[in-house]
Amino acid sequence: MAIFPFIILKNKSLKVDKVLINHERIHFRQQLELLILPFYFLYLLMYLINLIRYRNHYLAYFNIPFEKEAYHFDNDLSYLAHRKAFAWINFTGKKR
Repeated sequence: MAIFPFIILKNKSLKVDKVLINHERIHFRQQLELLILPFYFLYLLMYLINLIRYRNHYLAYFNIPFEKEAYHFDNDLSYLAHRKAFAWINFTGKKR
C-alpha cells in the first residue's frame, strides 16, 4: 500500500519484489500529481461508485483507474521514466 511518502508491506520479504514496488511508485506519482489528498478522495469515490456499479469488492477495486494504470504498467520498470502526467485518465471507462 502506498501512502505518500511510505510504502507499507505485509512483510519485509516483499521489499525485493520489484514489480510490487514499481506498482506502488506509480501510485506515488498519481498522488503527487493530484497533490496527495485529492488522490485519496477520488480513489475512495471511484471505489464506492464501482462498488455500487459492480456489487463486488474485487471488481470495484480493479476498476479504479489508478489501479488499472498501476497494474497495467507494474511490470514495466522503466514506465515512470516516460509516463505522462495524469496517465490514469486514459484508464477511465475501460472495464478490466
